[in-house]
Amino acid sequence: MDTNRVTPEDLVSRTADLVSLPDIYIRLKAVVDDPDSSMADVADVVANDPALTARLLKIANSPYFGFPARITSVARATSLLGTQQIHDLVLATTVTEAFSGIPSELINMQDFWSNSIRCGLLCRRLAQECNVLDSERLFVEGLLHDVGHLIMYQGVPEASAAALLQSQQQDRPLCLVERELIGCDYAQVGSALMRSWNFPPGLIESVHYQNEPARAEAFPLEVAIMHIAVQLKQHVVSGATPAEGSLRIDAAAWQQTGLAEAVVEPVCAAADEQLSATVEMLFPGNRKSA
Repeated sequence: MDTNRVTPEDLVSRTADLVSLPDIYIRLKAVVDDPDSSMADVADVVANDPALTARLLKIANSPYFGFPARITSVARATSLLGTQQIHDLVLATTVTEAFSGIPSELINMQDFWSNSIRCGLLCRRLAQECNVLDSERLFVEGLLHDVGHLIMYQGVPEASAAALLQSQQQDRPLCLVERELIGCDYAQVGSALMRSWNFPPGLIESVHYQNEPARAEAFPLEVAIMHIAVQLKQHVVSGATPAEGSLRIDAAAWQQTGLAEAVVEPVCAAADEQLSATVEMLFPGNRKSA
């Protein structure tokens, strides 16, 4: 493939036959988006898929939520979590399954999702610090922040590897190097994929502007939270402690959230504490410490 000036839409279209969302999510989204639907309608859609039901109940009964009594039905889970939360959990689980066929020689998927979960936990904790009421939604946004790379690793693997290496050697933001070498970056590709899947607009914008929070349009707080979480995740994954070196966090993100660098260490510590349990929750039997 000629990688000169590849567009995000081109990459998404070329890999459309390799990744697709399961019908169960499409049916669930239609019900959630229907103003005339009820919690019972949402529960019925999930309950008709035994595998998804089992997984959702496992998640609902995990320490991540910490409900005092065991949840034994989808109807009960829906009443406790709400339809939007059920939607987001199903979205998280079905997207991870959509990319399950990526060859291991392209990327270590266990590491990829572990790092993505870390970002999700950071988003969730930062959202709580900002008093965002539906902070769980931000977990899903963080979890999916890097899916654009899964498209790029399949569509332009050599150029993507070269961009990563050059970014590390030159100590430059990966998104800028990808734009120079490929024509677009992983955030643009990820948001293009999400648009093609009709994902919620807040999720699309948070992914698209995760490296440029000052350009946020309709969801500036979500974008700012995502930006800080992504930078913290990258800093920790690189092997540095949160206090080491300079974090590449845009001043616009600090201003939008009202937070300061003093929040970095406790937020990272909270994410570390929950990481292993959350990996086990979403990927049972595939637990790995990060």
